[in-house]
Amino acid sequence: MAYLVKQSHRAAAVTAPVPVDETLPRACVIGAGSSGITAAKHLHLAGIPFDCFERGHDIGGTWVFDNSNGQSACYDTLEINTSCPRMAYSDFPMPDDYPDYASHEQVHAYFEQYVDHFGFRDAITFDTTVEDVSRAADGRWDVRISGPDGTETRTYDAVLVANGHHWDARWPEPAYPGTFDGQQIHAHDYRSADQLAGRDVVVVGAGNSAMDIAVQSSLVARTTTWSVRRTEWVLRKYFLGKPSDQGLLPPGWVPWWVTALRLRIGALTAGSMTKYGLPAPDHRPGQSHPVQSERIRERLDAGAVEARPAIERLDGDRVVFVDGTSVPADLVVWATGYRVTFPFLSEELVPVRDNDLPLWKRAVHPDLPGLWFLGLLQPIGAVMPLAEAQARWIAETLSGRYVLPPADVVRRKMAADHARDTQRFYASPRHTMEVDFDRYLWDLERELKEGRARAAS
Repeated sequence: MAYLVKQSHRAAAVTAPVPVDETLPRACVIGAGSSGITAAKHLHLAGIPFDCFERGHDIGGTWVFDNSNGQSACYDTLEINTSCPRMAYSDFPMPDDYPDYASHEQVHAYFEQYVDHFGFRDAITFDTTVEDVSRAADGRWDVRISGPDGTETRTYDAVLVANGHHWDARWPEPAYPGTFDGQQIHAHDYRSADQLAGRDVVVVGAGNSAMDIAVQSSLVARTTTWSVRRTEWVLRKYFLGKPSDQGLLPPGWVPWWVTALRLRIGALTAGSMTKYGLPAPDHRPGQSHPVQSERIRERLDAGAVEARPAIERLDGDRVVFVDGTSVPADLVVWATGYRVTFPFLSEELVPVRDNDLPLWKRAVHPDLPGLWFLGLLQPIGAVMPLAEAQARWIAETLSGRYVLPPADVVRRKMAADHARDTQRFYASPRHTMEVDFDRYLWDLERELKEGRARAAS
């Protein structure tokens, strides 16, 4: 049974059951993280028959510390970088007593509450791995799953891929020359400062995780060095006493140049990183995914973190940098990002090159009808509201309320959107999925209206 929620307030009862309509297309959702659960919720409320498969026995994906699926990169001090109102699903606000930036425990609890509030937990099959997704002879999709009861294949009209893109660690390629006598880990395997205590640590990377780990290392390690190959604009989480994405990036669509201007204001008021020995960024604010930290400057000012440029080579018990300097090291933490991979989809079916998979609205490809991707984007803001909008769009498509444009129109729009987005951000595997948060929501809502009109004609 699916349910119709009469009001969005947290305390509202889930009432008015709506029977599943077996005449509608049957769908499969892969994953019960933040994108998978909003997909399941929208299918559930639309009465669309579906199964949701989760590899572990936890809801929440990467926000679950030591998730049983073995794929979470969550560490003990992890908190969101987007404020709670900007991260929450549109019809289920985060609790009023949450701080501006919730911890991973609070985010996980929020996801659990979301699932129970809308009443679809029994539609999630836990401890089940999707091994393969392939085209069936009739054009539908065969999904092979393995779980406690063995392996089986089920056929679906639609498959919603929500397996996340922060789980397959990307190490430097090619590897840096030289040999290293100490330990090397990826940021994906970092859990707590206990791994850093008393050691000579080199943290490599310029993103949020790299700065978080460097800050924690500076509190417990013997020495902490932060190696940055390409300097980013490091914003603060607060601006004039308010979360910066509420003061600098208010909700509601604005032209991209306004977003870029506000990011520039945030970068300039936060202050330059050049005084710590890092080169000035070679791109403007807004041309890369924003990074934020309230503490990295404090630890650099205290001398507890030392900034260095890119690594030239590893040399036994030392790391040598491109400026000729070196530091002792017995632990290198590579915060070098993730690869976009789909282990259940063949390379021939879904080719991904350097994290680049062009999709229309970051969700659909005209050559793969019935295969949808959710959360496969990197917004200037949080993924959750965008995945929610994608889920609503997919549910309306499967229920017949929305009709896609002709395939040639989709291809033309997909190419135009992809060209626009890639031109806004500097070229790197990190930016192949970058989108403007507010424009994306505005643009998808406009497309929904047009598709509803096509469906009604």
